[in-house]
Amino acid sequence: MKFIIATHNMKKRAEMERILSPLGIEVLTAEMAGITLTDVPETGETFEENAVLKAESGCRESGMPCIADDSGLAVDFLGGAPGVYSARYSGVHGNDEANIQKLLKNLEDAPEEKRTARFVCTVCVCFPDGRKFTVCGKCEGKIGFEKHGNGGFHGWRKKFCRTFGSGKGQNQPPRQCASQACKSAAGLFISRSSIRRFIYDRKRTRRLARKSKFT
Repeated sequence: MKFIIATHNMKKRAEMERILSPLGIEVLTAEMAGITLTDVPETGETFEENAVLKAESGCRESGMPCIADDSGLAVDFLGGAPGVYSARYSGVHGNDEANIQKLLKNLEDAPEEKRTARFVCTVCVCFPDGRKFTVCGKCEGKIGFEKHGNGGFHGWRKKFCRTFGSGKGQNQPPRQCASQACKSAAGLFISRSSIRRFIYDRKRTRRLARKSKFT
């Protein structure tokens, strides 16, 4: 069975296919499927709204089950900002350095204990029969005072310095934090009975169709 993913990011596609392949699902980008999908503006006020917008559009245009996500950084001291504006926090989309400098400016008066934040990733899947659902994964941490690393995840991993807890969660590298949020969402995604039911219904319909040819 083939699902289309509303992204041009091949690493994201590969990660989603790795998670979904045990269910017999092949994940394709629009380019791989030989179709063109509309680049949907992220006009939602939440990660979920943006993920739904992209998944619904991709499903409608492709006629295939469509997966989409939206993700970003939420800082408690800033009331959840930059949130859905993570990639354009400074006003210019994709300007990582400007985004980071604005974040630092807005956190000037925040002591370490007030710099709690999290990476958030929401995944939505829409099916051609109208069914859809969303799940959300998070990775908790704090915003550091100095840069760590380069780029990645809208550039925010330069400032999202570490996570706290015990065992493997302590002092986790920022890039892994972003990945963990996405994996958490995807794990919840495949645990839902909806996707398993959809797969069962499709297989049952095909079996009945094949059987009818010989009766």
